[in-house]
Amino acid sequence: MKKILIVDDMHPCVQEELQRAGFEVHYRPDIGKEETLAIVSTYQGLLVRSKFFIDAAFLSHAPALEFIGRAGAGVDNVDEAALQQQGVALLNAPEGNRDAVAEHVPAMLLALMNNFRKADRQVREGIWDREGNRGYELMDKKVGIIGFGYMGRAVAKRLSGFQCTVLAYDKYKKDFSSEWVHECSLDRVLDEADVISLHIPLNKDTRFMVDDTFFKKIKKPVWFINSSRGEIVRLASVLRALEQGILRGAALDVLENEKLNTLSPEQREVMQQLAMRDDVLFTPHVAGWTFESYQKISMVLVDKIRNFYSNMKK
Repeated sequence: MKKILIVDDMHPCVQEELQRAGFEVHYRPDIGKEETLAIVSTYQGLLVRSKFFIDAAFLSHAPALEFIGRAGAGVDNVDEAALQQQGVALLNAPEGNRDAVAEHVPAMLLALMNNFRKADRQVREGIWDREGNRGYELMDKKVGIIGFGYMGRAVAKRLSGFQCTVLAYDKYKKDFSSEWVHECSLDRVLDEADVISLHIPLNKDTRFMVDDTFFKKIKKPVWFINSSRGEIVRLASVLRALEQGILRGAALDVLENEKLNTLSPEQREVMQQLAMRDDVLFTPHVAGWTFESYQKISMVLVDKIRNFYSNMKK
C-alpha cells in the first residue's frame, strides 16, 4: 500500500478519497520541516501547500518518494530540477482555483475602475460625492493578459461577457487566438491595453520583471492587476508608476513580501504610501482561495494521484 503524508491544511475530502482509492494517508498539518524530514523516508507521496521549500537537501531524506502534490497552482516552493533529477513527479492543481481567480480579477478591476474603496469610505463618513466617484465602464476596453495558462484563459473567458478586446501574451504558448482572444506580442499589450493583468508563474525569468523599465514601456495610462505572485512586481515601481500617471490604479492580491511584520524600512515606507492611495486596492493573496476552490483543488489532486499510479501500471 502506497503511503502519503499531508503536511498542510487541506480539505477533508483529500484524505477520505485517497483512503477510498487504497492509499495509506497520514494527515499531519501540524508538522514542521524538521519533523517531516525525520519521517518522510518511508512515504511515496507528499502533499503540501506552501509550508516549506522542497529542494535537493529535502529530497535526500525521501528516497522512496514518487510524487509531490502541490495544493494550488504555483510551484515556486519546489525545486523542479531537483525533482526531475531524483525522478519524483510534481502534481499541482491550477484547474482547482482558476474559477476563483477568474471571478476575483474582474471584481477587483470593477472596484478599482468605479472607486468603490473611496466611495464606500466617504458615504460612511457622511460624504455624498457623486461626481468625485464617477467611474469607468469595462465594456469595450482592451484588456492585456500576460500569461495565458489556466488562470489567464479563465479570466479572458469571464471578460468576454463585458465585450472586452482581450490581448493575450504568453512567452511559451502559440496559436491560442479565438473569437474573443487576440494572441499578440508583449509590446502590443504595452502599447494598446487599457488594463494589464498578470497570470504568470514566479521563476528566474519573471522575478521582478515588472519594474520601472517595464512600466515606462506602457504607452497610455492603464489599470494594473497582479494576482499571480508578488515577487514578479517591484512595489516601489508600482508606486512610482502611480505617481507619474502611468497607472490609473493598481489592484494587488499578492505582494513582494507578504509577511508584513518582516518588511524592511524601505518596503514599509512603500506600503504605507500605497495604503494611503484611493487608486490602490489590496486583497491578502485570496484570488484563488474560495470555499469552493478549497475543495476543488483537493479533488483535482486526488484525480491526478489516481491517474499517476494508473499510468505507472500501463
